[in-house]
Amino acid sequence: MRLTTRSRYGTRMILDIAMHCRTGPVRISDIASRQGLSTKYLEKLIRELKRAGFITSKRGPGGGHTLAMDAEDISVGDVVRSLEGEAGLVECLDNDEMCQRIENCPTREVWVKASKAMYAALDEISISDLLKEGSFCVKTNPF
Repeated sequence: MRLTTRSRYGTRMILDIAMHCRTGPVRISDIASRQGLSTKYLEKLIRELKRAGFITSKRGPGGGHTLAMDAEDISVGDVVRSLEGEAGLVECLDNDEMCQRIENCPTREVWVKASKAMYAALDEISISDLLKEGSFCVKTNPF
């Protein structure tokens, strides 16, 4: 499995919000400008990250997005799962009907272990780990 732009951009967006929320909610247009990403694409991702409980939003003047939980409580693995699902490294792990050798495949266990190892590594890295200590916002105050 390759991590798609959904995971990469979603992680970058959460990091950007964590870095810039000290002065209040962060606007998608500002994130898009700083990150060099499409506002429209980030709007799609923000909805999924809100559904997953990582981000809260406020509409209207002074509105924008903030973290819904502490940065140390959001792992990169959580972000990837929320945007990609629990996808395995190879397609046959996600779709048993794809391979006729599923019952006696000599390499299937290798891909299962590798997928688990990837997610275990991503789960060990929190958003706060990716930022300098003290340079990010903690859990947001309710609007």
